[in-house]
Order: sequence, then structure tokens, then C-alpha cells
Amino acid sequence: MDRTHWEALGLISGRMGRAEILSDGPHNLFRFEEVCHSFDLRYTVHAPVADINIASENERLRRAAFGVIEDLAEVCDRIGAERLVVHPGHVWGAEMRSAAQAALDRSLDDLAAVQQEVNVRFAVENMGAWEICFFRSPEFLDRLAARDLGFALDVGHAHANGNLEAFLEREGAIHVHLHDNHGSRDDHLPCGNGSIDFRRVMAHLPPDATMVVEPNSFQDYERSLEHLRGVSL
Repeated sequence: MDRTHWEALGLISGRMGRAEILSDGPHNLFRFEEVCHSFDLRYTVHAPVADINIASENERLRRAAFGVIEDLAEVCDRIGAERLVVHPGHVWGAEMRSAAQAALDRSLDDLAAVQQEVNVRFAVENMGAWEICFFRSPEFLDRLAARDLGFALDVGHAHANGNLEAFLEREGAIHVHLHDNHGSRDDHLPCGNGSIDFRRVMAHLPPDATMVVEPNSFQDYERSLEHLRGVSL
């Protein structure tokens, strides 16, 4: 994110054939969509994370957040993106959790309806060890399955919540974020620098799942690839 959209895609295209674009800040696809057409890359897209909450109990804010994702799905279709990763929202206080959960369910219904009209597949991401977040445990997968929505497995988030094994046993991920930590914080370390057993992780991932590494720096990205290649032999 410290580089322009053009610079970032150029850097990635020289090493790999896929890029995930976080459509926020300098990589906002509503502003820089055309850049994507200049590179021979396969894309996945991550919906904005700033100012977006599809679990907002304020219906006007919820609908605005959903509208951004709906419009972004059309951008995804134009650039040929295979997955659109969506965060499941959050709630700031326990007293509002029931209302926020109901709002999230409405948003999931809305996503399921739009899913029928676009080519990109929605993938809702499991979140890290933050009490305000929804979808921290595998039980939430039933909500997605009931609506035929995809699941994005964030390996680091699951490990920080102590339930990576449970997520792997449930299977079904269509998209995967790979990064490491020591089981207590969402550090986004390079793969191999924490306590995640990536040999086991890679062996349990569906062969048709799209995968991206998601560490903090480009150098950590290259370290992650080296580690993943070693455990996948």
C-alpha cells in the first residue's frame, strides 16, 4: 500500500501470475480500475476495510456499505477477478450485538442475491481475535452455506483464535489468505516465522481454492513463497 497501484502490480507481475487488490487508498478500484487492464495478471479483490461495516445496525449505513460492495462486484467482473473478499462486519458494544447480527444477516441475504447477477464469487473472511468482530469461529460457516456464499479462510486469523484445525476440518474454503503468527496476535508474519504448521495447512486446502500470501512487506512475501514451496514438496 506504500506504492501506487501501477507500481504494485508491476512488482507482483514480475514474480507471480496473481494479485489480490485491496480496493482502498492508493489502490481504490473505483479510481484506478484501468490500471488492471495493463497487466497480464489474474485478480482477486478485497473489498474496502476502512469505513465499511455490513453489520451496522444503522440501516442507512449498512445499505451504503453494501452498495459499495455491490458496485465493486461490477468492477471485478470488468477486470476478470475470480473472488471478491468481504469482511463480515463488527459491533462496538455487547448491548447492540443482537441488532448488529440481524443487520449482518440482512447483508448476507443481499450478497446472496447479487451473487446471482455477477461472475465474481463472494468470499466472506473469518476475522481475527478482536471481540468486536463477527465470524471468528467455524459455526458461522453454516450462515454462508445456507446462502451459497463463499468462504475465505484467513489462516492467520484462525490461528490467533485457536481454531485453525477446526476450520481445516470443516473444509470448503474457496479462497485463502496465508500468513503466520504465534497464536496470540494477528502479526501477519511471513509464513514459517510463527507457529503455524503450513505443511498441514497446505495439505488440507481444496485444490481449486485461490490463494494469496498476506504478510506485512514485499520481502516477507518472498520469504513466505520460499517456505510454502518447501512444505508443499
